[in-house]
Amino acid sequence: MVVSRRGAPSRAPRGVSSTPSHRIVVGDCVAEMSKLPAASVDLVFADPPYNLQLASDLKRPDDSHVDAVTDDWDKFASFKDYDDFTRAWLLAARRVLKPSGTIWVIGSYHNIFRVGAMMQDLGFWILNDVIWRKTNPMPNFRGRRFTNAHETLIWASREPGGKGYTFNYELLKAGNEDIQVRSDWTLPLCTGDERLKGGDGKKLHPTQKPEALLARVILSSSRVDDLVLDPFSGTGTTGSVAKHLGRRFIGFERETKYAREAQKRIDATQQLEAPSIAPFVTAREAPRVPFSALIERGLVTPGARLTDAKKRHKALVRADGALSFGEKVGSIHRIGALAQGLDACNGWTFWHVETDKGLTPIDAFRAQVRSEMSEAAE
Repeated sequence: MVVSRRGAPSRAPRGVSSTPSHRIVVGDCVAEMSKLPAASVDLVFADPPYNLQLASDLKRPDDSHVDAVTDDWDKFASFKDYDDFTRAWLLAARRVLKPSGTIWVIGSYHNIFRVGAMMQDLGFWILNDVIWRKTNPMPNFRGRRFTNAHETLIWASREPGGKGYTFNYELLKAGNEDIQVRSDWTLPLCTGDERLKGGDGKKLHPTQKPEALLARVILSSSRVDDLVLDPFSGTGTTGSVAKHLGRRFIGFERETKYAREAQKRIDATQQLEAPSIAPFVTAREAPRVPFSALIERGLVTPGARLTDAKKRHKALVRADGALSFGEKVGSIHRIGALAQGLDACNGWTFWHVETDKGLTPIDAFRAQVRSEMSEAAE
């Protein structure tokens, strides 16, 4: 399998350009997805009914009512009915996904194992399971089980061997103090002003997900202007976050009251300014700048002495862009490795030059050249 750690190629086809950029469609998701072109969606996030199997209202030990999920949309006559429902929407989602697309599905212990097995049966390739650990979970009121303090997300590519799926590894790592992001995410439930309320002041939807959770999903596995699809839009969290982050969105929702409020929420969402969501350019993607380009621009002069950060090693800059180290001549990388007695060296970060501002890494000059190249290309 070929994986893009930096994101799918920019030449990859985009989504449905003839539809509004951010919209909720009222209707059954399987029927509505069948109207979309095949291989037109970059990312699917699905928060399907969990089939909680609640036969009656939940009550606390003091006999007070627990505001749990008792809506008809979460009720199925049997596990077979739930499996048939799951198979149908997964097949519809798989058809609209691009070959490079991925899907996220969230669930609890009630349904996620059935969903995961079904995904594998249908040909999805599971990339990760992610644990959303809730900082403020609902307690187990009767004390007969562990507190259910997490939900599970499955992240999968459309098919085994799928090429170029987007995983913004470097972006996530940079935002996590240069540490790889783990598969356990600690985030609070949706509360406060973020929670949508009905006319009675009560929460509009029982399972509204926090925006922080969707932001991490969308930032990790999509790019600006990608098309994000949510088959079970609910209160529109996916659509709102997608718009905020510069992605296009289409969602489906059977319940008119949810769809109406979700569309209002999305319409009121403001997209971030371009610099805040600009693509994260990694060193591998950045334009190649040879060391000689620094000499040609006068940023480093022939005859200058380069040194390491601790001034233990020195090398002479030649007019042709090579370095001299004693009798040896070579590239900034080869001479950096030779000076340290190593097999390899990143000369850009190893070598420094004295300037009016003190000892400066030559990589700073490379960044300056790259910036000039980017501006010239715009």
